[in-house]
Amino acid sequence: MTPPPSSTLTWAQLRDLRCAELEGAADGWGKASNRADAGRDRIEKQLLNGLRETQRGAAADAAVGRLRQLGQNLQYVYTECGLVRTALNSLAHEMRAQQRALRDALDDAEALRFTVHADGSVTYPEAGEGLIDGKPLPGGTASVTAAPGLLPPSGLVAPNPNAAKAQDIADRVTKAVRTAAEIDWRFAGILRDLKAEEGLKVPDRTWTDAAGDAAAVRDAARGYLKSGIPVDASPAARKAWWAGLTDEQREEYLAVYPDQIGNLDGIPALIRDTANRDNLQLLIGKLEGQDDADAETKLAGLREIDRQLSEGRQPPMYLLGIGDEGNGRAIVSYGNPDTARNVSAYVPGLNTSLDEDFARNDLKRARDTAKGANKYDHSSAAIVWLGYDAPQSVDGLDSLDVMGDERAVTGGGAFSRFMGGISATNENEDQHLTAIGHSYGSRTVGAATQEGGGIPGVDDIILVGSPGVGVDRAEDLGVGEEHVFVGAAENDVVTKLPSKGQSVAGAIGLVAAGPAGAYLMGDIADQGDDDLWFGRDPASEAFGARRFPVDEGPRVFSGSGVSIDAHSQYFDPQRDAISADSIALISAGRADKVKIEESR
Repeated sequence: MTPPPSSTLTWAQLRDLRCAELEGAADGWGKASNRADAGRDRIEKQLLNGLRETQRGAAADAAVGRLRQLGQNLQYVYTECGLVRTALNSLAHEMRAQQRALRDALDDAEALRFTVHADGSVTYPEAGEGLIDGKPLPGGTASVTAAPGLLPPSGLVAPNPNAAKAQDIADRVTKAVRTAAEIDWRFAGILRDLKAEEGLKVPDRTWTDAAGDAAAVRDAARGYLKSGIPVDASPAARKAWWAGLTDEQREEYLAVYPDQIGNLDGIPALIRDTANRDNLQLLIGKLEGQDDADAETKLAGLREIDRQLSEGRQPPMYLLGIGDEGNGRAIVSYGNPDTARNVSAYVPGLNTSLDEDFARNDLKRARDTAKGANKYDHSSAAIVWLGYDAPQSVDGLDSLDVMGDERAVTGGGAFSRFMGGISATNENEDQHLTAIGHSYGSRTVGAATQEGGGIPGVDDIILVGSPGVGVDRAEDLGVGEEHVFVGAAENDVVTKLPSKGQSVAGAIGLVAAGPAGAYLMGDIADQGDDDLWFGRDPASEAFGARRFPVDEGPRVFSGSGVSIDAHSQYFDPQRDAISADSIALISAGRADKVKIEESR
């Protein structure tokens, strides 16, 4: 950052600064932000829904498009006005601290009958007595030093006892004024940059600019707001913290730290959804300003999620988490997880990242589960949870991430905390929570169960397409073996990945030909073994889970080539109706209706 120019700020100006006027101006910007938010809310919840339900045709489509544009404009106004408000409040907060330090120094000077001059120097009276003649030692003036707090060498210090006191006051006055001048310069730059382009549209480049504005204000407001966010607290404590804030405090946190509030487990779903929808636009703007393949991949996923959110789908979507760290983060619920009695959360696995495929296919799995569960209990919601870095495609022996536990263990801790937040904010006394793990996601769910006390609030666990969960018995998952359900298609090669005893052949096959190769090589190495790479086969009799029937899926090897499609159809009511229905029944708390088949 460029150093501030020499300032003309005087201590008298700092003393007389009316911080309340800055806060009053902030309130005005806050009101403008709130009006924009109310307008956007009316467009999204009333006008657009009304048009979709009652109107059809080209004219209706055009009206929907214009309303969406207006809603986006109002969202931009809400964001920018909120940033101005917080910048002004942060400025007042920091200036008030320096004003307080200055006034304390001036009060000390007055009590000692010192005189503080306009340039910050301090005159002190005679005091003490000479060692030889016993006469009072003369007074003097403590000047402003280049580096407050540094005194002259002890041999040059005047013997008058008031000298050191006066120098201390002069240094404190100087430090307060210099710090206040730096604060003023810093916030002046931030406020100058908070401006919009002319026109009635908000193009992508404007959101790119808004992302930069938000980053600058977040950095400036660190001491004013961010330090108060209880990042290390339990979900229950975070819920209580949010409930204890004033409306104005909540508005500021949502305007400046939507990324923090939207991803904080224990915050109510409606609040997280609001924060994440705002942060989604900032993330799109941020990635628009980057020119690399990773940004393009994530941008495609974010845009697809944004498109679906704007369509007003049923069950209604709630964006419970979004981020661009690692391979990307996205948590979407179909149905309100705070009001639904039954809530399921699905953890995806191998090759999942924040891209367009995830936004289309993994979100569809959660939506299909929600729609299926609602047939059996209308008070049901289903979540897809991409809150960790799932392993990506294997490209060599030195990058066999999928064959290790580290990502599952890290993800398991995050998933456990997330479910703790869902349990804390759910309003039902008889809530029913289900954890669903698919592919490597089942290993992540398994790791979550080994956190202290298991996965908070979870009653049932569903494992589909699992290569093992890290334990050898269903009862070790913490919900009782009768509450652990497994779906394993006969032609799903991932459910037959080789055990560590078969690792040489299996690893070679995995590198050479992916999961299908691992399946083939591992099966040749050790036929009839019920151990998989991450422990005992969850579909085996020895594991002890309840296995529900699923479609066997397409064969791995056929005349048309190699296929692992059997691994990806468990949730699809068209391709595997019996599996999708079983998942829906368990998620809706109707596991008693699920058909059970023999273990492997």
